[in-house]
Amino acid sequence: MALRRTRGMTAVPSAVSIAEQLQYECSILLELFRKKESFSSEVTVADSRLVSVQLSSSLLDCQDKLWCLHSALVQCCALVDKAISKEEEELSSGQTGEYEKQRKMVKERVSILIAKTREMIKSQDSSALITSSVGSEVVCPTALFELKLWVYRVYKEVDYWAKMAISTFQALRGSLRVRSRRSRR
Repeated sequence: MALRRTRGMTAVPSAVSIAEQLQYECSILLELFRKKESFSSEVTVADSRLVSVQLSSSLLDCQDKLWCLHSALVQCCALVDKAISKEEEELSSGQTGEYEKQRKMVKERVSILIAKTREMIKSQDSSALITSSVGSEVVCPTALFELKLWVYRVYKEVDYWAKMAISTFQALRGSLRVRSRRSRR
């Protein structure tokens, strides 16, 4: 049991760092997208979540929160994949510039965070069976302006879950420290 706690303790700072980097990269991506699409600051998107996972419940323990976070990140990855493919189909000018590089970086960072979260789950429960399938097909709008808004919402969703990952990992770090202190007594 002490080994699991130790592995968990060392994985958390790395996970926080990856999540913070993802959140920073998302903020850049959102700004680049706004510029690319000439969205003014008045353009807003719906506040409803695209990813359906309940993470904020105080009834969930850290392990359950990790599972929920993992599920949310897998859904985010599917959304980003779909957003990129729809952009390339419908909105692409064939250029590869700063926006496209940033978009690729965010997609890769989400995948890294999924892997790190999976590693943390496995360190807590080595018998955990983790699947990466998303339950339903990602549906996106077909009208051009609505598609642009939807893509923006996808990136806002990834930004939201990056922030949730940071807070979840920080809570996990606090929980592991408390358990570690108790076990030393």
